[in-house]
Amino acid sequence: MSFTPQELWSSMGVIARIVLFVLLIMSVASVYVAIERWFTFSRARKQSRLLADATAQALVGQDLKAAQALTEEKRFRLSYLGHLLKSGLKEMTVRFDRVGLEAARRAMDRSMLVEALDLKKGTGILATVGSTAPFVGLVGTVFGIINAFAGMAETGSGGLASVSAGIAEALVTTAVGIAVAIIGVWLFNYFNSRVEVIQNDMTVSTEEFLDWGEKAVIEREENPALGSEDARTEPVAPITAPEKA
Repeated sequence: MSFTPQELWSSMGVIARIVLFVLLIMSVASVYVAIERWFTFSRARKQSRLLADATAQALVGQDLKAAQALTEEKRFRLSYLGHLLKSGLKEMTVRFDRVGLEAARRAMDRSMLVEALDLKKGTGILATVGSTAPFVGLVGTVFGIINAFAGMAETGSGGLASVSAGIAEALVTTAVGIAVAIIGVWLFNYFNSRVEVIQNDMTVSTEEFLDWGEKAVIEREENPALGSEDARTEPVAPITAPEKA
């Protein structure tokens, strides 16, 4: 036996072939999730940065409707910042006062939870691959050893020739299982770190927006002439004082 891939495959039993096929599916799933998440994260962060620049002028001018219109544009549909601002601006457009600011805080908190779940989409597959691939390979290992003993029984001897096919089958499935698991764990840890960075960005952006909103509300309370009929109601006492960023 020359131990070429073709020879190994031809000498493998049905179970070992099934194990390798399952490991192949697991590796393809890991690569697919990695590519999809990489493009999604890259586009989401790029769009969020562009949206931050685009809404800056509208927010400085306290034009909430213009800022909200920007968050609804298709070019920012993947922006996690756009989803957060959209939920917060929706509340503050109704009431540009302390009550509206607190409602915006709650809405942005809810939106952040939804975004966090969306960001982790697919990472469960990577975790499953990383944790179970070695055991899938171990199934092939067990049956490879069984085949090795079967070869010994057929030949009536314990020579290398009688057990080499089964041992090779066991080692190949073990090696492939470990390799697939390593890739899955690496990818899971990498994208988990990316998710943590984005969650930190969302938290900072939310606090900055609420800090801006609190300052804007205080300014309007001190100078009611800054308000407009379509942007605010007369300020009322807060239900819960918003926390400072």
